[in-house]
Amino acid sequence: MSKTKRKVVVIGGGAIGIATASWLIRDDHDVTVIESGEIGAGASFGNAGCLNASSVVPMSMPGMLGQVPGWLLDPLGPLSIRWTYLPKLMPWLLRFIAAGSPARIREQAKALQPLLHDSYGTYWPLVQNAGAEDLVRREGHLVVYRSEEKLAGDSLGWKLRRDNGIELEKLDQTALRDFDPALSTSFKIGLLIKANGHTVNPHRLINKLAAAFIRDGGRIIRTKAKDFHFENEKLRSVGTLTGPIPADVAVVAAGAHSKPFSLALGDRIPLDTERGYHIVIANPEVAPRVPTLDAEGKFVATPMEMGLRLAGTVEFAGLNAAPDWRRARKLLTLGRRLLPGLPETITEDKLSTWMGFRPSMPDSLPVIGPSRRSRDILYAFGHGHIGLASAAQTGRVIADMVAGRTPFIDISMFRADRFM
Repeated sequence: MSKTKRKVVVIGGGAIGIATASWLIRDDHDVTVIESGEIGAGASFGNAGCLNASSVVPMSMPGMLGQVPGWLLDPLGPLSIRWTYLPKLMPWLLRFIAAGSPARIREQAKALQPLLHDSYGTYWPLVQNAGAEDLVRREGHLVVYRSEEKLAGDSLGWKLRRDNGIELEKLDQTALRDFDPALSTSFKIGLLIKANGHTVNPHRLINKLAAAFIRDGGRIIRTKAKDFHFENEKLRSVGTLTGPIPADVAVVAAGAHSKPFSLALGDRIPLDTERGYHIVIANPEVAPRVPTLDAEGKFVATPMEMGLRLAGTVEFAGLNAAPDWRRARKLLTLGRRLLPGLPETITEDKLSTWMGFRPSMPDSLPVIGPSRRSRDILYAFGHGHIGLASAAQTGRVIADMVAGRTPFIDISMFRADRFM
C-alpha cells in the first residue's frame, strides 16, 4: 500500500486509463477518472483483443519503405493515406522512416519487451478482482504464411522476438492443418506463440474493470478535461467543462486525444493517429481456433463472444475525416481468403463495422513519465497497436511513480522529451 494517500485524476477512460486507475485504487489513493464519452468506447472497443507479449516488433522496419507504394496501390492493401492529410502527416512520417534503422529497432524492441512481458499474467490480478475471468483466454496466437519465401521476408521481426525471449512453435502445412482445419490450405506455415492471450470482448473487459474500480472506491466523472491549475508550482486541480476537480497528481491517458494536453504543458510530442477498422460477423459459419494473423494481409481474425472479428489496416487521415467504410468491407474479402468456410454472401444483419483511432508514435514507443511543466502530471499515451496488451503494465508503472516507488521496469526510452 502507498504510505501517502493522494488525490489522483486520470484523464481517459480507455484501457490505459482504467488499468491505471485500477492499480492506483489498490494503493489506496483517492482516484477520479474523467471521460467525456463511454468507458472503453475508443480504440479499446474495436481492437483485435490480443494480449500479446510477442508484440515487440516496431511498426517501422528496415525495407518497409519499398513496400509502401504497393500497399497504397492495392485495393486490399493494409495501408491507406488520405492525400489531403499528407502535408500535416509528413513530419511524423519522416520520423517514422528514421526510426526503422537496424540499430534503433533493436533498442525499441528491447524497450517494449518488459512493458509487454506476460501481458496476460499482468492483467490477472485486475481480472480476478473484477470477476472477469470468463473474458480472457490464454490459448496462443497464430501467424500464418503462404510460403517459406514470405516467412523469410519477416525474418528480422522473428529474430527480434526470439532475442527478446519469445518462444514459438513452427508448424508445417500438415501440422497447421491439424491445428486448425478451418484455415485455407493455401497457408503452408504457421508460427504458434503459446504464451499469448486474448480477450473475447475488450469493451466488456474494460467496463468490468471500471465497475470494480468504482466498487473499490473510485469515481468516474463524465465530462471533458480542459486544463490544469497550479499553485506555487504544485498541481491543485484539473479543469473540466463542469468545474475543477482537486488533484495532487494527474495522469494524461487520453489516447489519440492526448496531444493538446502535452502541448499545453510544454511538450512537443509527435503523436498522430492511425485509424483502424474492424468488421464483425455474428454467428459465423466458421472461425479460427485462436486469434490468427494473416502475415501478408496484415489483419487478425479473432473469435469473440459477439462473433468473428476481423481487425486491422492502417489509415492516415487524422481525427476529423469521415470513416471510409470500404476499408472495413475489404477485411471481409481478406477474411474469406483466410477462412474459406465463410460464405460469399452474408446478410447485413450479421455484420457490424467500426473505426477507431490508434494513438501512434513514430518510433512505436509510448510516452510514459512526467511532463515538462510538472512532475505532478504524468503521461501514459501513444501505445499504438499495443494499448490493450500493455495497459496493465503501464498502469503498474504509473502507480509506482505516484507512490514514489522506483518503476519496476526501465522507462527511460518512453520519456516525453526524447524527440527534443
